[in-house]
Amino acid sequence: MNTTTIRVGGVPEHFNLPIHLAIEQNLFETRGVKVEWTTFKGGTGQMTKALADGEVDMCILLTEGIINAIVKGNPSKIISEYVTTPLTWGIHTGANNQLDNYKHIYDKKYGISRFGSGSHLMAIVDANTNGHTLSKDQFVIVKNLEGALESLTKLETDVFYWEKYTTKPWVDSNQLRRVGEYKTPWPCFMIAATDDILKREPDNVIRTLRTIHDSCDRFMQDDDVIKLVSERYQQKLKDAERWYHSTEWAIHGWVRDKMLKSVIYHLRTAEIIGEDEIIPELIWRK
Repeated sequence: MNTTTIRVGGVPEHFNLPIHLAIEQNLFETRGVKVEWTTFKGGTGQMTKALADGEVDMCILLTEGIINAIVKGNPSKIISEYVTTPLTWGIHTGANNQLDNYKHIYDKKYGISRFGSGSHLMAIVDANTNGHTLSKDQFVIVKNLEGALESLTKLETDVFYWEKYTTKPWVDSNQLRRVGEYKTPWPCFMIAATDDILKREPDNVIRTLRTIHDSCDRFMQDDDVIKLVSERYQQKLKDAERWYHSTEWAIHGWVRDKMLKSVIYHLRTAEIIGEDEIIPELIWRK
């Protein structure tokens, strides 16, 4: 059997461990596919650019980020939900910052990985939900978590949104302070693929997807992975356990139309997507 290489990208976070385990156990090869993984520390904004530039074939990215990117013309489609539970964003500031209340963040400087990233979009949605409007000059590009740590420490920025459990080691070590949380009102991660790979290799995309779903199914049934999450991602065992039991992964490719409508509604309300912008086909109808 000839083996086709599918280039897959994602953030260096515990959510993607089922895929890494499938790669390590050669499960993709049993279906005639080789997965080549690329880590994107810059998050969803960096990945949507990589999809647009043809640097990867598939990515695991934030729901709101990929929907916004496709609406703006990104040549890709959502092919499956990935993590079906909401994402809990930690809202952070630097250890020496005087900011101490979530209600006081809306006139501050925000560190974001890049424009169009989750750290950017969710800050806008959160502010809008609470009756505030953020201006473009409030945002400072810090590229990734490491950049945010440096920026917050130097007081160049005041606020940074990032996944709660990923940042917890820095909160525990007092490098960051969490002043609030925001939970997305939709499933947090989708799997998206470029229009090009969907046209050229639809069967191999399906094989890749089925392997991911199978690995996610096994992951959710194996409590032993909690210790593995703790060890690989420098999480306290109790934190890994709490995260594991509050997270669910997709085991099929169904994407809910109502969920997409809800995300678009919030993005329009926050003026990230214009009222007159035409919504293209977002899902791959295989």
